[in-house]
Amino acid sequence: MVAFQPRPAAPLAPVLAVVAGIAAFSVMDAAMKAASLMAGVGTALLVRNLMATLLTLPLWLAKGRPVPTRKVALLHVQRSCVTAAMAALFFHGLVRIPMAEGMAISFFAPIIALWFAALLLGETIRPNAVLAALLGLAGMIVIAADRLGAGEYGPDAVEGTIAILLSAVLYALNLVMQRKQAMLAGPVEIALFQNMNVALLLLAFSPFYWTMPDATSLAWAGLGAVLATAALLFLSWGYARAEAQVLVPLEYTGFLWAALMGWLIFGEQLGMGVLAGAGLIVLGCLIGTRGTQKDTLG
Repeated sequence: MVAFQPRPAAPLAPVLAVVAGIAAFSVMDAAMKAASLMAGVGTALLVRNLMATLLTLPLWLAKGRPVPTRKVALLHVQRSCVTAAMAALFFHGLVRIPMAEGMAISFFAPIIALWFAALLLGETIRPNAVLAALLGLAGMIVIAADRLGAGEYGPDAVEGTIAILLSAVLYALNLVMQRKQAMLAGPVEIALFQNMNVALLLLAFSPFYWTMPDATSLAWAGLGAVLATAALLFLSWGYARAEAQVLVPLEYTGFLWAALMGWLIFGEQLGMGVLAGAGLIVLGCLIGTRGTQKDTLG
């Protein structure tokens, strides 16, 4: 099998694709938080990935049933293992703390990913990428201070925070693996095998957590499956066409969607500190995407 060769893209196309993918993932987080609160994290994740596998199977068939080589298949499995652990930790934490706060804590991931990209992909870290990461970190600190000042942290919140911090480390590795994976396989292949592999992993452990979901939790998990599939397709396409350090700062836009979904669905309020932190995050994104044209493949 010949390695997947992405077609040339317009300079802003990868950026827009990744922004769309992050937005879809952020709204998916809200849907999965709702499903997890009703049916449990494990059940919600298993249902989501089973549904997502069914959604991507027709797309894979329409693409001519691309089958990965052994090397690429191993990469699919490796990333699926990281993704499964990352998602379980993230939603375990997210049901215990507000969405915007959880997203803010997870912003450690893009910062770590910049250095993973240098270590694993051989990318050179440029000053604007470092500055973008620092601005994002500053925004995260402002947001966290605002949330911490709003009330006491109980045991559940501490557990949730630790879970999301651990998830963030795995997410950083996932971001870099995503870049490598996107250079070897097409978006549809990645979406199918990741959804399927994660579903199989979760299914193996299902006797320890499974509860029968009701119609409402199934609906939320189904929405999560649609959004997760769309996000995988957008992100795989975008990461095949630009360097990880160009796209990683765009992860910060997920906070804006998390804050909006938290307010609309769960009634979570935003303070001025949260808005100030969001401003720093957006500024970091703008700085981080400078030079996109020079770094875009094709």
